[in-house]
Amino acid sequence: MFPFRPAVSYSTQITAADGTLLHAFLSPDDKWRLYTQLSELTPLLRKTLIYKEDKYFYYHPGVNLLAMGRAALRNLLTGRRTSGASTITMQVVRLLEPRHRTYTSKLIEVIRALQLEWHYSKDEILQLYLNLVPYGGNIEGIKAASLLYFGKPPQLLSLAEITALTIVPNRPSSLQPGRHNTRLREERNRWLRQFEKEALFEKSTIEDALNEPLHVRRLQPPRRAPHLAWRLKREQPGQPVIHTTVHPQRQAQTETLVRNYVNRLRSLNIHNAAVVVVNNQTGAVEAYVGSADFNNPFDGGQVDGVRAVRSPGSTLKPLLYATAFDKGLLTPKSVLNDVPTNFGGYEPENFDQRFNGPVTVEFALANSLNIPAVKVLKDLHTSTLVEQLRKAQFRTVHKQARDLGLSLILGGCGVTLEELTQLFAAFAHDGQFRPLRYLTDADTTRGEALTSSEASFLITNVLTQVVRPDLPTNFDHTYHLPRIAWKTGTSYGKRDAWSVGYNRRYTVGVWVGNFSGEGVPELSGATIATPLLFDIFNTLDYNSPRGWYHPSANLASRTVCAASGDIPDEFCENKIVDYYIMGVSPYRRCQHRRWAFTDAAHKSTYCTHCLPEQGYISQSFPNLAPELIAYYESKKVPYEKLPPHHPACERVFGKGAPLIVSPNADSEYYLPVGEAQQLQLSCQAANDVQEVYWYVNDRLHQRSSPGEAVFISPPPGRVKISCSDDKGRNSDVWIVVKKL
Repeated sequence: MFPFRPAVSYSTQITAADGTLLHAFLSPDDKWRLYTQLSELTPLLRKTLIYKEDKYFYYHPGVNLLAMGRAALRNLLTGRRTSGASTITMQVVRLLEPRHRTYTSKLIEVIRALQLEWHYSKDEILQLYLNLVPYGGNIEGIKAASLLYFGKPPQLLSLAEITALTIVPNRPSSLQPGRHNTRLREERNRWLRQFEKEALFEKSTIEDALNEPLHVRRLQPPRRAPHLAWRLKREQPGQPVIHTTVHPQRQAQTETLVRNYVNRLRSLNIHNAAVVVVNNQTGAVEAYVGSADFNNPFDGGQVDGVRAVRSPGSTLKPLLYATAFDKGLLTPKSVLNDVPTNFGGYEPENFDQRFNGPVTVEFALANSLNIPAVKVLKDLHTSTLVEQLRKAQFRTVHKQARDLGLSLILGGCGVTLEELTQLFAAFAHDGQFRPLRYLTDADTTRGEALTSSEASFLITNVLTQVVRPDLPTNFDHTYHLPRIAWKTGTSYGKRDAWSVGYNRRYTVGVWVGNFSGEGVPELSGATIATPLLFDIFNTLDYNSPRGWYHPSANLASRTVCAASGDIPDEFCENKIVDYYIMGVSPYRRCQHRRWAFTDAAHKSTYCTHCLPEQGYISQSFPNLAPELIAYYESKKVPYEKLPPHHPACERVFGKGAPLIVSPNADSEYYLPVGEAQQLQLSCQAANDVQEVYWYVNDRLHQRSSPGEAVFISPPPGRVKISCSDDKGRNSDVWIVVKKL
């Protein structure tokens, strides 16, 4: 009972960065009761309201004793209630605690009014009144009435509109705007003439107000950024006003672009898209579109595509290569082999199912090649990339960490559009990771380094290239191509199309697909998601004047061998320029060719153990990796081969044993009983190996060339598979065979 601490349940308001209302929700008791801040109460509104309701509001302690005495006397003389003499404070009490109109109730109102005045300032009491005053139906408060009847906030109301709204609470049913406009206009004008008599406002102001038409109708509350609005409402329950960083114009433009673009894709059975637009300078989210149409129940319009967990396709590759740059494993011109490779039983393929042979890192990233990426992840270790993703706050990856393998880099994990956009915003901010900001009062600290500024620049330099397969054909050779760095991705089964891009000003993340998970043959990041990305950049930031990225002082250039990306040696004739991070990048001498001793006819080679005293020559040969040799052999690609070793040599070599790629070590194989089901044996050997020997449980099974496929019918149980080459080098694997 004492003290009086009213608890008012307000509608939740989601405001934009400029203070305008983006979205509003009903209060828990289903009222449009929008919290009005003191800054929204203009002097014109205060003056009009106080004159009409309580002229001595700022002078009495909550109760006007003189007015109450006068009202009581008048009521006694007339025998009926002619006036109530309620102050604004007493009206607030009545709105907070409705009671029957009796003298006892009036006494309680007086006590409560004194309590209110004791605990609250006059401005706070006036604010409470304007938040609770009824306006007909389920509309309460000046702000709700202003927005739902006039489509504008209270601070933009004219004198005529203010006067109309101040008289409605006295008769909310008979003067309800939109239903009784004629009667309301007459009553409004009567009060305006009263203001004129009292010289409350200038005569010209009153005349303008009298001539102002009154065309009022019940409007719908704002419904922009619905997915973000619902998200923030759930995250901050009971908060009457949530101030977001959303820019209303950019939000409206992005919503229109997404809706129109998806409408054009419906003929392809593609029904949804999601977009996030981030300001790189502040980390603030300026546009948030969770689906093409929030009100579409057939295509899951209320699903928030920004937070939906999907497969990322190839979009994590930039982080992989940036981490490899920082670990000193690679530089942009380092050469990797894009050939069929078995990674312990995992044999990835490229998106176009083609192989390119030796390629540079920048070519592999720009063309989103899968096999080089898996090789780099194997050398880097999966745990290292997972830790990077943890730092970038990839929540699902954190949960899946124990089960993630090499397929992680090709989309074998779960991510959200929010997380991917956050990641690329770090590249746009010189490698500094910051969580996205949705609220104006959120922390704006710099964050922590995810990658070095040097690695970020190298990644940006590669992703800015336009000579690449993921450039949409309709943007080829066009001035509409924005200057951005971008990366695309397409998930397995063509269920998700991604495209994330950035420049100095913005990072934009785009996802296109179906919330049902249905795959579409035409769906790809390059042809479906990137056109929308380009449209958004061309709309929001066409011809951005903010300049481009520049290399830091710790990033320098050097001459490297084009064949390997390493420091040139005596065999390197073709040299190119490459960036490197000083004190971090590897410093390796090129070994793409090596010297070998051969006889005069080039029929055999000698090692130092069997080198004759005369009759030999020194010659250079390619130093090819076993998987590259196997690829050349399988595709009949001609290459310079090292002649076989001298047959009379008795030396046993220790390094370079054949690599058994099938069967997989420590794997179980189930073979049907009674069928001639055979298991394939294959290996990769050095380029000086002419013949290999296959053993099953230490018994010779077959001699073959290194690239020849060999088949066996192994016995059940634990089986040992061995492969030896003609240099005496040997490899073993163990497998378990079970009969079905």
